[in-house]
Amino acid sequence: MKTKTLSLMLFAGTALGALPAQAAGELNLICSADVVICEQMKGDFEKAHSDIKVNMVRLSSGETYAKVRAEARNPKTDIWWAGTGDPHLQAASENLTLEYKSSKLDELNDWAKKQAESSGYKTVGVYAGALGWGYNTEIFKTKGYKEPVCWADLLAPELKGEIQIANPNSSGTAYTALASLVQIMGEDQAFDYLKKLNGNISQYTKSGSAPVKAAARGETALGIVFVHDAVAQTSEGFPVKSITPCEGTGYEIGSMSIIKGARNLENAKVWYDWALTADVQSRMKDAKSFQLPSNKSAVIPKEAPRFEDIKLIDYDFKTYGDPAKRKALLERWDREIGAAAN
Repeated sequence: MKTKTLSLMLFAGTALGALPAQAAGELNLICSADVVICEQMKGDFEKAHSDIKVNMVRLSSGETYAKVRAEARNPKTDIWWAGTGDPHLQAASENLTLEYKSSKLDELNDWAKKQAESSGYKTVGVYAGALGWGYNTEIFKTKGYKEPVCWADLLAPELKGEIQIANPNSSGTAYTALASLVQIMGEDQAFDYLKKLNGNISQYTKSGSAPVKAAARGETALGIVFVHDAVAQTSEGFPVKSITPCEGTGYEIGSMSIIKGARNLENAKVWYDWALTADVQSRMKDAKSFQLPSNKSAVIPKEAPRFEDIKLIDYDFKTYGDPAKRKALLERWDREIGAAAN
C-alpha cells in the first residue's frame, strides 16, 4: 500500500512538473529575415540581455502570418521580427498583434513611422528594400543571353526554365512582387504577364531569398528577389548582378510586431525597443544584410540599394495589406498560376 501511495505521489509530481510553466527570462521569437541575420540578432540580444533566453524560429512572413492566425486563441509566439510589411499589416487589421508605442519611434525615418501609424501602432518599420532581381553573369555570358532590365525582358523565350521566384503564399517577397505587378499593370494584365512568365519559371521556392541564392550557385540563371538579397550574394564573391526594373518596382517595409496574448510581454517590449536602436541596426551589415535601416542615425551599408536611385511605385501598403485583398489575389494566383505550375 505504501509503495502504491509513493508511486502515485511520484506520478503526480511528474505530471505537475510537466504543466506548461513560463520560465522567467524567455522570449519566443519568429524571425522572417535571412537566417544569418536572424542568428546574429538572437546572439546580440542575448549578449545585451543575458537574463533573457531567446527561443527563435525562422519562418517566411507568409508562413508566420498563418501560424500566428492559427494560434490566436493560444499564442506560442511573443514577437515577430522582420519580413515584409503586408502580412504584418494584415495581422494588425485582424487584431492578432498588440498596440505598442516604443520610446524609439521619434528616432525613425518617416516611412517607418508611417507604417506604425497606419497600423494603429500594432507594427513598425525596421528596414526597407526594393524589389528586383539578380542574375548570374557567367551563365548569361556563356549562353549569350541579353541582360534583362525591364519586367518585359523576363518573358524572353531564351529564358525558359531559367528563372526562379518564391511562392506568394509562403513568401512575403513574392507577394510583394505580385502586388507590385498588379499596381504597375492592372490586375488582369498582371495575371496575363504572370501566366507568360510561368513558362520561364523553373521553380517556385518557399523562401523569398532562395531564388537568387540558386542563381549565385549556378542552379538557375536569375532570381526575382529584393535587391538587397542579390547584393548580399555579390558581396560574398558570387557572379551576381542586381537589377531594378525600368517600368518601376515595389518595395517592402520590413516590420516588427508584438503578438497579442504574448506570454512574455515585457521581454517582447525589451526586444522591440532594442531592435529599433541605431547601434543594433548598424550591425545588420555585418550579417551581409543590406537593407535600408529604419533608425535615422543607423549606418547605411555602402552596398545598400538607395531608393533615390530606383524607380519606385507609390506602393499601396494599406490596400495590399488588407486581408480580403490579399486573400483574393492569392486565390487567383493559385487558380491561374499555381495550378498551371504543378
